[in-house]
Amino acid sequence: MAEYAWPKMSERSLIGKRISRLDGAQKAGGRAKYGSDQNPQRLLYAAILTSPHARAKLTSIDLSAAKSSPGVTAVIAVEEVGKEVQWEGTILAAVAAETELQARDAVRKIRVEYQVLPHVVKDDDVAKAGNNAKPAGEQVQGDPDAAKSSAAFTSQGFYGLPVLTHCCLEPHGQTVQWSGNEITVWSSTQAVSNYAGDLGAQLEVPATSIKVHQDHIGGGFGSKFQSDQWGAFCARLSKESGGRPVKFFHDRNIELMIAGNRPSHYAKVTVGADASGKITLWESESWSSGGIGGGNIPPIPYVFTKIPNQRKNHNAISTNNGGQRAWRAPNHPQASYLTCCAMDDLAAKMGKDPLELFLTNCELTTREDAYRRQLNKAAKHIDWTSKWKGRGKSRQGYLAKGLGIGVNTWGGAGHESTATARIHPDGTVEIECGTQDLGTGTRTIMTQVAADTLGLPMEGIRLKIGDNAYPASGGSGGSTTVGGVSSSTRIAATDALNLLFEKVAPSLDNAAPGDLEAKNGRVYVKGNPSKGMSWAEACKKLGVAPIEVQGRNNPRNPRGLNTGGVAGVQMAEVTVDMETGVVVLDKIVAVQDIGLVVNPKTAESQVYGAMIMNVCGSLYEERVVDQITGRMLNADMEFYKLAGAPDIGEMICELEVDEENDSRGIIGLGEPPTVGGLAAIGNAVANAIGVRVPMVPLTPRRVLDALNGRNS
Repeated sequence: MAEYAWPKMSERSLIGKRISRLDGAQKAGGRAKYGSDQNPQRLLYAAILTSPHARAKLTSIDLSAAKSSPGVTAVIAVEEVGKEVQWEGTILAAVAAETELQARDAVRKIRVEYQVLPHVVKDDDVAKAGNNAKPAGEQVQGDPDAAKSSAAFTSQGFYGLPVLTHCCLEPHGQTVQWSGNEITVWSSTQAVSNYAGDLGAQLEVPATSIKVHQDHIGGGFGSKFQSDQWGAFCARLSKESGGRPVKFFHDRNIELMIAGNRPSHYAKVTVGADASGKITLWESESWSSGGIGGGNIPPIPYVFTKIPNQRKNHNAISTNNGGQRAWRAPNHPQASYLTCCAMDDLAAKMGKDPLELFLTNCELTTREDAYRRQLNKAAKHIDWTSKWKGRGKSRQGYLAKGLGIGVNTWGGAGHESTATARIHPDGTVEIECGTQDLGTGTRTIMTQVAADTLGLPMEGIRLKIGDNAYPASGGSGGSTTVGGVSSSTRIAATDALNLLFEKVAPSLDNAAPGDLEAKNGRVYVKGNPSKGMSWAEACKKLGVAPIEVQGRNNPRNPRGLNTGGVAGVQMAEVTVDMETGVVVLDKIVAVQDIGLVVNPKTAESQVYGAMIMNVCGSLYEERVVDQITGRMLNADMEFYKLAGAPDIGEMICELEVDEENDSRGIIGLGEPPTVGGLAAIGNAVANAIGVRVPMVPLTPRRVLDALNGRNS
C-alpha cells in the first residue's frame, strides 16, 4: 500500500520541481480578488473616529449629529465614556453609511471631550523610563565577574533597533454581513479557520454561525491573526443597518499607528574572549518596547548560546503607542543584531577578521557543523577572502566598501492541519483545507503534493482553501503552514489512493491492493505499467459513491513528514559615501539550512522576500514619534520609508538541500531568512567606515554622526 513517507527523489514526479505559482498569472493580471476587492450587493462603508492623543480620559462623546447625517445607517461607540485612551489612533466610534464620503462626513460631526494626561512615547533611554520600566530579573550563568577579569580581550558597545510598524500592502480590515442569525465575513486574515471563534467571542455568538471566506490576502507577516475591534464593530454596524454588508479597511495612517509593530530592542553589551578568540563572557543590559504592554526579552546571546559565563538584565518599557504583534521571526532579528554586532566589535578590538571569530566560536552553537559549513559557503559566494581588508581599510576616494555577517535559527515544524481528499467516479479529485495562502505559494505546493501522491498532473487536482467550511487548519505563523498542510494533504491523498486501489485490484487479476501504484495518470501493478488502466477507468470502479477521507497532521506525531529546526547565515557587501553618509547595498548572500523542499522556486522566493525586508529594516524603516505631542510623525507612505527595487542590490540564495537524504521532512522557511540580514548589513557598514553605527536604520545622519563621534 502507498506509504505516507515522502517518496525518494527518484520517485517524485512533481515534489521538488520548480513550478510557477498557480495564482501567479491571476495576480499579475489584476484578476485576483483580495478581501478589499469584495463588494457584495447593498454594500455600506464604515469610517472611524480615532483619538488624537497618546493618553487621555474620554469624558464625553456625542453621536447625535452623526446619526442624523445624510446616508448614515448606523453609528456606534467603540470606547466607553470614562475609559482611559492609551495611544494615538485608539478607535472611539464607527459609522456606516451609503458611501465612504458620507461616512467620513458623519465622523467629523461626532463631538468628543478629553482630559489629556501625561504620556510616554519614547523608549530609547531606559534611564528616563521611570515607572514605565518593568525589570524581568537578573539571569546569571557561570561566573561572569571572574570571566571579565581573566578575559584577554573585552569589548563594550551599545546597539539598538527602533520600533517598526507593520505595513502590509493591503491594510487590516474586512467586509461583514450580519443578517438574522448568520454572519458572513470576507476577511483579510492569516487564520481562516480560527477567525470565527475569535469574532464569535467578541460578539457573544457561536462560531458555527459565522462563515469566513478569503481568496487572497495582501500581506500579513504575523499581524493578521485576530478579528480585532474592526471585525466586531463592522458586524454590529451591519446588524444595526438591517443586515446589509459593511466594509472597512484602515487608512494608511491609522494602519501604521495601531495595526501592530515589531518591538524595539536596545542593549549595552560586554563580550570577552581569551587569547585564541574563544568567547567566554556575555553581559547585557537590555530593554525593549512594543507599546503599552512593554517588550519581550530578546533571546541573547543569539545562536551562540553556549557562552559559559553570562549576566543578563532586561526591562520591558511600557509606552503610549499602539501595541506589538508578531512579525516574521518575533524577537529574532533584534537578538541577531545585538549579538552579531557585539561579536563583530570584539573582532575589531582584537584586530581579527570577524569571519575567523565566528568560525572559532561555532562550537558555542547547537549546530556547530551547520554554521561552520554555512559561514564558509557564504564567504565563498561573497568572495570574503579577497575583499576583506580590515575595519575601515577598504576606501577609494570618498567611497568605502565593507563586509558583514549575521546568523539565524528557527523552528518551523508543521502546525495542526486537516485536509479532505475526495476522488469522484468521473476521475475528478478535490482537496479541501481551511488554510490560507499568504502569497507564499501554499496553493501551489499543496497541489504539487496531492498530484505527486496520486500520480496525476497538476491540472488533475481541484484545490479548495480559504474558507472555514473546509477542514480546520492552523493559522499561518511561525513558518508552520507548509509543514502542516503538505503533511495533511499527503496523508489524505495517500489514504484515498489506498481505498481506490482496493476498488481496482479485483479488476487487475485480483492483484493485492498493496501491489498497485499510481503514476502518469494510470493505476497499474508495480513494475508492470501495461497491467493496469487509466486513472479515469480506475475511478469508474467506484460506482456512484466518491471516496472521501480526511488526513490530519498532528504536531505531536508528524509521522516523519515534517520537523523543525534550521540554521542560516547571511553576509552583506555595502558601499558607503563618506561625504553624504548614504549606504548602498551591493550584495547580500543567504545560505539557509532546510528540509525537504516541495518547490525550490517558491522557497527561494521566501528567502528573497526576507532579504528585502532586511534591507528595509537596516536602511530605511523606523517609526518616528514626537515626545511632546505623543504623535507618530511619519504615519504615511511618504515618510515611512521602504526599500524599492533599485535599493536591493544583488541577492544570492543557497538552500542547503540534501536531495538524497532529506529525512527531516518539510521545515518551514518563512521566518529564518528575515533574521540575519540586519546584522550583516550593520556590520558591513561598520567595516566600511571604521566605526560602529549603533542604531538602525543606517540613515545618512546616523552614519555621519558616527563618523564625527556623535553616536545616536
